[in-house]
Amino acid sequence: MNKPRIGIAMTGSFCTLTTVLDALRPLAEHYDLFPIMSPIVYETNTRFGTAAHFRERLMGLCGKEIWHTIPQVEPIGPKNLLDALIVAPCTANTLAKLALGIADTAVTMAVKSTLRNHKPILLAISTNDALSGAAKNIGALQAARNYYFVPYGQDDPMAKPRSCIADFSKIPEALEFALKGKQLQPILI
Repeated sequence: MNKPRIGIAMTGSFCTLTTVLDALRPLAEHYDLFPIMSPIVYETNTRFGTAAHFRERLMGLCGKEIWHTIPQVEPIGPKNLLDALIVAPCTANTLAKLALGIADTAVTMAVKSTLRNHKPILLAISTNDALSGAAKNIGALQAARNYYFVPYGQDDPMAKPRSCIADFSKIPEALEFALKGKQLQPILI
């Protein structure tokens, strides 16, 4: 029996990359994973770790080379390569592009290409402006067909009152629901 094919797309919330990768580990047992990184994550060293470190961890998890360019991910749709796509972490920048239909990175093109086949997109947000500038984009995507969210909530209400982050530990469960066309509840935690 073939395992469902799941894309793992990472965007630039660098402070969460380690937590996300740890949360994704259980998926390798049940799914065939395809790694995707935005160019910024693929290339940028930060105080949270080197680009090479995060590339190695994602390739180790998925057992495949990382797709990080538009030409690499564009065939996802025409060849029907994925059963679902997880964007984790999903930044405000990525949310805005998705809400407006902009496909100018490997991650946003992977989303567009996956949606072509009416497959679920699971977003695990991490943004300091979820309850301000990004709120309209989160709302637009929550109302859009085939988008699902990993439950999220405020991560530091006193110091960062507009910031929200997904509960990355819920990615496996949220994926199971999304593959059935359902949103894991409660969405706000």
